[in-house]
Amino acid sequence: MTDVIDGNAVASEVRDGLGDAIETLDEAGVTPGLATVLMSDDPASQTYVSMKQRDCAEVGIEAFDYELDPSTPADELYDLIDELNGRDDVHGILVQMPVPDHVDSRAVLRRIDPAKDVDGFHPENVGRLVAGDARFKPCTPHGIQKLLDSAGVDPEGKEAVIVGRSDIVGKPMANLLIQKAAGGNATVTVCHSRTQHLEAHTRRADIVVAACGVPELVTGDMLSEGTVVIDVGVNRVDADTEKGYELVGDVDYDSAESKARAITPVPGGVGPMTRAMLLWNTVKAASEAAGVDVALP
Repeated sequence: MTDVIDGNAVASEVRDGLGDAIETLDEAGVTPGLATVLMSDDPASQTYVSMKQRDCAEVGIEAFDYELDPSTPADELYDLIDELNGRDDVHGILVQMPVPDHVDSRAVLRRIDPAKDVDGFHPENVGRLVAGDARFKPCTPHGIQKLLDSAGVDPEGKEAVIVGRSDIVGKPMANLLIQKAAGGNATVTVCHSRTQHLEAHTRRADIVVAACGVPELVTGDMLSEGTVVIDVGVNRVDADTEKGYELVGDVDYDSAESKARAITPVPGGVGPMTRAMLLWNTVKAASEAAGVDVALP
């Protein structure tokens, strides 16, 4: 029987587990603070930021909300980041991507203080991740590690195939799975849009992480029996529903479920974990900034 991995339940456990750490910080006079910066009128980005702010309120993290008009000059965004870098009550900074075309997204990431880069995308933090000394693990790959652990899946010695090579998921996921550490020690193949015969790679995999942004690309006939399938994709496709669309992953769920040992649904799989691990990183950042040791879940 296929194990459907409940990301909402695992995320709830992570949030609950942060309670003791936040209480320890509170006793030391420290309230973890996360600043979110939105420079977009995209409804999905606006919804995502509001969900992060709600998550903060639930666990006791102070949320600082900043919205800039998409036409705002890039220098104003950089100045805001500089201000947040210098504030003692802000321990984490998240600039919601994408930013407008006139803003250099790489410059934005470089501008954030690495010690407050709770997304884990500053070049210094990327380098530390690759070196096996991560300050912050990027939220989605870290959340996937938690999901695998919750399903009793140890990647050690397994063949893991990642479909997608983004800086946000594919590349850091590969680095985490290949690390000589708990949650790693896998043999990793990264596939992408130029990969020939994708099915030849996915069929030999024990673990498939689909993170390519192509609706239902990975189908059941591309998998072997007993594969663990982690679907990162969230894609809107036209459908005869009240909204006129439905959300589907990068995996064709119905056909893949019949082959999989365990699988994440869309929605309700990886997405909640991304937000939970952002809180995790923010609490860690507050702990390190204050010099207060806490027990993180």
